[in-house]
Amino acid sequence: MLRILVLGYVVRGPLAGHTWHHLQYVLGLAQLGHDVYFLEDSGDYDSCYDPRSHSMSRDASFGLDYAAGVFARIGLSERWAYHDAHTATWDGPAASRAAELCATADVCLNVSGVNPLRDPLLRVPARVFVDTDPAFTQVRHLTDPRARREALRHNVFLSFGENIGRAECTVPADGFPWMPTRQPIVLDAWPAVPGSPRGNFSTMMQWESYPAIDYAGGTYGAKSLSFPAFFDLPMNVGERLELAIGGASAPRDRLRASGWIVRDPMAPSADPWTYRRFIAESKAEFTLAKQAYVATQCGWFSDRSAEYLASGRPVVTQETGFSKWLAAPAGLVAFGSPLEAAAAIARVARDYERHCRAAREIAEEYFDARRVLSSVLERAAGTSAAAR
Repeated sequence: MLRILVLGYVVRGPLAGHTWHHLQYVLGLAQLGHDVYFLEDSGDYDSCYDPRSHSMSRDASFGLDYAAGVFARIGLSERWAYHDAHTATWDGPAASRAAELCATADVCLNVSGVNPLRDPLLRVPARVFVDTDPAFTQVRHLTDPRARREALRHNVFLSFGENIGRAECTVPADGFPWMPTRQPIVLDAWPAVPGSPRGNFSTMMQWESYPAIDYAGGTYGAKSLSFPAFFDLPMNVGERLELAIGGASAPRDRLRASGWIVRDPMAPSADPWTYRRFIAESKAEFTLAKQAYVATQCGWFSDRSAEYLASGRPVVTQETGFSKWLAAPAGLVAFGSPLEAAAAIARVARDYERHCRAAREIAEEYFDARRVLSSVLERAAGTSAAAR
């Protein structure tokens, strides 16, 4: 049994998608028998999002209440703490043990690299940077000295860009030894449910998380750059396409005029179980990827899409090079052009039950948390032993 600290983004981002992304690590490691705790750091800026006012501040009160409810419901109510760097204090049930946990941990998993590794965490032998935003992460390390210094405080580097290092992948080399990983899914938490043939092809997305970045002659952008070619897709398919879309700049009126069903993402994001029900009530997922993932063919695959698959929901998604490591005859269909997207949707609809069964099988083979997290710990084990 290892003592493992999972660093993530739940208190500061109290939305269901973010929450599941990190809960899969905490739950999965606990099921493997490890002594796992979730720690979060405020950072040194106004980082706490309040979904009631859509505002950012230093006030973590909403997120602390949200986290308390979530961790209690999954049976880990005593295994989390939040560090407020502005007041140099800890909150949460494990607050009084924070110093001890940092001093005695074997592994620290910094999921998405969104937490600073302050000095107490540098005592942890294996400090793992889990890059979930390939291309953007590497360009940031090449252009932002502060981000690079923070990355250097880690000693194991894993990326959702599973093709990094392959000839076809054009993610800029930032000098870090990235190894492939992917989103773990705790299958018990995502039971397969009967298909919903009258549901919508749905997804939840952010129009633009941050502006596009130009670097060394390349452009690295968000979904806002992927979408224009697909605006008219609903007019060319026989299925309803639904977007729970966030972002102030999202062109909602134009999307509706083109036939998309547009909804506010805040309702299905209210808590992890409402979010899970949103996926279960969908017929399948239709989704686009960030332009940077597509342009670099980095092999990224969505944590949300993995949750659709686990729920027994087929996924139709834009090719990012993931077919190099995940090729399936049914359940998951990749596309490049709008014509290919329309054909992929029709293919799923024609043989819907087969694609539903295959979707769950893909989740079991590729995303089972027991396999994914065992692989993560194997990568960390050598570093941990050497450091000790």
